[in-house]
Amino acid sequence: MRLRSPFRPFFISKSEFEPAYLALYRSGELEQRAQQAIQWLEQCTLCPRGCEADRPAGQTGVCQSERYARVSSFFPHLGEEDCLRGWEGSGTIFFTSCGLRCVFCQNYDISQEEAGTEVRPRQLAMMMLELQIAGCHNINLVTPGHMVPQILEALVIAVGQGLRLPLVYNTSGYDGPDSLRLLDGVVDIYLPDFKIWDADLARRYLRAADYPEVARQAIREMHRQVGDLKRDEDGLAKRGVLVRHLVMPGLIQETAAIMQFLAREISPNMYVNVMQQYYPAGKVDTSHFLEINRRLTGNEYQEALKVTRDAGVWRLDERQLSQQWVWD
Repeated sequence: MRLRSPFRPFFISKSEFEPAYLALYRSGELEQRAQQAIQWLEQCTLCPRGCEADRPAGQTGVCQSERYARVSSFFPHLGEEDCLRGWEGSGTIFFTSCGLRCVFCQNYDISQEEAGTEVRPRQLAMMMLELQIAGCHNINLVTPGHMVPQILEALVIAVGQGLRLPLVYNTSGYDGPDSLRLLDGVVDIYLPDFKIWDADLARRYLRAADYPEVARQAIREMHRQVGDLKRDEDGLAKRGVLVRHLVMPGLIQETAAIMQFLAREISPNMYVNVMQQYYPAGKVDTSHFLEINRRLTGNEYQEALKVTRDAGVWRLDERQLSQQWVWD
């Protein structure tokens, strides 16, 4: 895992790295953005749904969220990519609810059902600081798109009390331009999913026909902000974009289209995790989604890797490639 030469591409020295948000904090802009974002909650259009709900007044849109963040759990996560988890874990904070309605969601109880605990800004800031004290290599904000104002508000407090870890924005890819503008110069590592390429399939499986176009534009903007993924001497991610793609049964053509887009229209050096752990979850075990009501086969995963490489994507997550299992 250790990168032995500082002259390798996509390298950033630990001694040279500083979290992006520190510059904004020192200038006072981080606090200004937080205040602006909280005002936007009164007519919320932060995600592509554009519900315009007055969240501080108790109105809720698709994300079912009000003024304050709701968190289901926070802990050092040892199941993330090696470049994120390292040896002490990625400091994950799992926010509840989501702007999507994926029928196959593997965290269905968190994303689409009443779950989690409401936390105020200082509580959320303390979670970040506790994860830093625990030795985590980063703060990993999971499903954060509908919580950007609350995250910025808490970040001001946490940075003021010593937070210095890279900030990971771990998202479905369904992120609106307003949210991403607020995060420019704040996030160090963008970790978006790119789930589906075809609009009809997105309507069926994600309940959002606009998802493919939104994800394309979001990943363009993320890459504009932070560029290709860079790691330090220990192989830990410090800045850049890491795209996750969950391969789904019978949908290898979606994988091929997504990888061609990433390599040809974003960057030939895009770092990608081609994920093989699909299983029927959420609403899939009903008669409405029989075509995806099965595990991914080993042959399908190998084909997904082939079309990924054929597209020109070469920076693949090493740990995923080292795992071998076959469901045939």
